[in-house]
Amino acid sequence: MLDIYVDADACPVKQEVCRVAERYGLKVTFVSNSRMRIPEQDAVELVVVTGKFDAADDWIAEHVTENDIVVTADIPLASRCIKNRARVLGPAGQRFTAANIGSTLATRDLMSELRGAGAITGGPPPFQKQDRSRFLQGLDQVVQDVKKCGA
Repeated sequence: MLDIYVDADACPVKQEVCRVAERYGLKVTFVSNSRMRIPEQDAVELVVVTGKFDAADDWIAEHVTENDIVVTADIPLASRCIKNRARVLGPAGQRFTAANIGSTLATRDLMSELRGAGAITGGPPPFQKQDRSRFLQGLDQVVQDVKKCGA
């Protein structure tokens, strides 16, 4: 069965994930380092992990299987999930694939070095309404793609 795993600690699209999952009858697992409010739906659960900083990432990477969907902005986690043949989508609707994850990781590392050297200050732009819309379209498309594959 196709499941959706959400790296939930800083995810801005929790409600959207639940709307799409409910439409398709999919299970959603929010994974977090702390308790949080999640939508009250039958097929939605919260898994709280403790321990090291990347405990939620480790839990998702260990549980995700082929054609599951992972929602995360964490590029290293996206890479790990792609190796497990999962489908990965960022909160602004960007798809991470085997074809683009290498360059995405390299860009992330470069930007991290530039920030560390003080060449770049500030963070990503604020989350916008169009990001939410792009995410909804992207998640819907990923679910349809997986269903077409017969998963």
